Amino acid sequence: MNKPATQTDVAKAARVSTATVSRVLNQPDHVKPEVRARVQAVMQQLNYVADAAARALASKRSGTIGAVIPTLSNAIFADGIEAFENTINSANLSLMLTTSGYDPQQELAQVRTLIERGVDAIMLVGFTHDPLVYELLTQRNIPYVETWAYRQDPQHPCVGFDNAKAAILAPQYLLDLGHREFAIISGIAAGNDRVQDRLRSIMALFSQHGISLDKQQIKQCPYDINAGRQACRQLLAQPNPASAIICLNDVLATGALLECQARGIQVPAQVSITGFDDLPLSANLTPRLTTMHIPFKSMGEKAAQYLIDVLAGEHPATNTEVEVKLVVRQSSAPPP
Repeated sequence: MNKPATQTDVAKAARVSTATVSRVLNQPDHVKPEVRARVQAVMQQLNYVADAAARALASKRSGTIGAVIPTLSNAIFADGIEAFENTINSANLSLMLTTSGYDPQQELAQVRTLIERGVDAIMLVGFTHDPLVYELLTQRNIPYVETWAYRQDPQHPCVGFDNAKAAILAPQYLLDLGHREFAIISGIAAGNDRVQDRLRSIMALFSQHGISLDKQQIKQCPYDINAGRQACRQLLAQPNPASAIICLNDVLATGALLECQARGIQVPAQVSITGFDDLPLSANLTPRLTTMHIPFKSMGEKAAQYLIDVLAGEHPATNTEVEVKLVVRQSSAPPP
């Protein structure tokens, strides 16, 4: 054929009505299996692609869910987004993914764009958003869910983990090993409630043990291996370097580990290093990285299912917590 096949072409070839073709596309469970199979076979034979605009007009839905994540360069988002997409795909929905660059105004602009594109629901990361984001979504009755964070009494639907609670597991483990001299390498806290919660929680824990860290012992930097190396280099150059470096991201921890190795500093014999996220790389480093395991796949699946259920007219729980755990490996040991 010299032009795209239409529903009429499919109906004629499959010996059914156009209404049956429409039901196969929009309500396949309402079509007899043998008829559905015949129509789908013809669609494949004719390379038929449904007219999204026409379907959206008829159903008042686009069949698309939007997501705004901070960045595509940070590996922590990969597994969660993949699981999110796989789950919505299983419900015959598609993903429209955008990034904000950790900029609230850019995120607001992306939310506007997704609304203009007619998405049926939106996934956001974290709790810090321009108030207009909520206003736009509420005015248009667009379901949304916040991820990568969790609170017991959230103002907005959320699926994630308690960053404050998770952040202190590695420091507490290091304290139990006998460490008292600490340093921290974290992402940039401004505009990132997850980093803010982690730092605040760790500092409160240290305060309970009579430990205080000055600004020189806390390095904030982008989520980049070279940035982690540079931060570690600065920490190691201090007069009394820490016996344990707590990294609030595995990418930063990898940078710190590489910097120690480049300088001939043994990990963990001379300094312990911990991470956060448990990326696949972390279990394959030398030494293998002690880190926080975050079930990103489960979180993505549950966030997607929440939106699917809401769009189906159901009333799922508005807050779902995924469990995290400390994974102790070879990069941590008692202080020298």
